[in-house]
Amino acid sequence: MTPLTWLYVPGDRPPVVAKALTAGADVVVIDLEDAVAPDRKAYARDATAELLAEPQPQPVHVRVNALDGPLAAADLKALAALPGLAGLRLPKVTSPEQITRIAAHTAPAAGGALALYALLETALGVERAYEIAAAHPSLRGIALGETDLRADLGVRDDPGLDWSRSRVIVAARAAALPPPPQSVHPDIRDLEGLAASCAHGRTLGFLGRAAIHPRQLPVIERAYLPTAWEIEQAETIVKAAAVERGAQALPDGWFIDAAVVATAQRTLSLAHRI
Repeated sequence: MTPLTWLYVPGDRPPVVAKALTAGADVVVIDLEDAVAPDRKAYARDATAELLAEPQPQPVHVRVNALDGPLAAADLKALAALPGLAGLRLPKVTSPEQITRIAAHTAPAAGGALALYALLETALGVERAYEIAAAHPSLRGIALGETDLRADLGVRDDPGLDWSRSRVIVAARAAALPPPPQSVHPDIRDLEGLAASCAHGRTLGFLGRAAIHPRQLPVIERAYLPTAWEIEQAETIVKAAAVERGAQALPDGWFIDAAVVATAQRTLSLAHRI
């Protein structure tokens, strides 16, 4: 199933993690980094390891601590081989060498190597987006961390991040990775703002979004699932292409070719969450 929602939850709050696992997110991300105070890092790691010692009913990722610090190695050693772990989210990635190093030291998971996801949160990370995205087959996705990136760039208004957003979207596509999800919307009460931001992100080419509260999940899903009109249009295009190959004009004047048909097929796949 194509994931649309990634729900972040602090690793040092096991009851909150338990609730997150039943909140309806496509992926739960247990955070050991920014959401955990320094004096609770070890506890968060141990609690997460205890949970992930057993398989989980849905994908669970873990965002480990900063790769250039002493805690990341301990996180990887404690968690990488656990059966309940579906992926590792790597913060503040700035070079492809960081990806290849971690890929070489993470134990293979059932069915293949452990999935890695790079978070680009600095100007240098964005500048090297394609090299990072293409670094290793174990890397399954890239995404922005916009709070840190905003601070690094000194950006005050949201449109100031659009160039970086497009850069990461293009890099993911060029490296044959899925479209990135949007970064979190930090105001959990502002659901109208979240919906508007998701609509803008969708026009840029994002697919889905990270969340920090369960109430954000249905807003993100509605924003990123195709509308009834989009599904109807896609079905019309795919049916027409099945009858007559090559470029053609539909009765309503809409011109279609192979690229339009491919887009329609993606729309239908997403509508059915394939």
